[in-house]
Amino acid sequence: MPIHDEIFEKVQATLVDALGVDEEDVTREATLQGDLGAESIDFLDIVFRLERNFGIKIPRGELFPENIVSDPEMIANGKLTAKGLEELKSRMPFADLSSFEANPEVEKIADLYTVDMLVQYVRSKLPA
Repeated sequence: MPIHDEIFEKVQATLVDALGVDEEDVTREATLQGDLGAESIDFLDIVFRLERNFGIKIPRGELFPENIVSDPEMIANGKLTAKGLEELKSRMPFADLSSFEANPEVEKIADLYTVDMLVQYVRSKLPA
């Protein structure tokens, strides 16, 4: 299995190509939307490029979970409910939800999509 730094460098190059951003902007902590300017259409391109660059298959909705905020049982007053948080954890086991859990505002879900989250996800898909 490639080491964490090797995966990061390849993810970094993938994002530079997909988003047209500078390499130095693609830090581990950078958020895809807020820091790197990714839009929803870019997520499809990112998935395609990660699949190609790492030789992995990414099932639809696995890397970028869908329909969590459209379910009324998952949100209340602009925040994820306990059920919503559990669903998010089960769908995104590779994301660091520690600070998000303290204030699970729906509008902050996008901040969970960081470069390091992509690295963790890719690492989980590669053979041991």
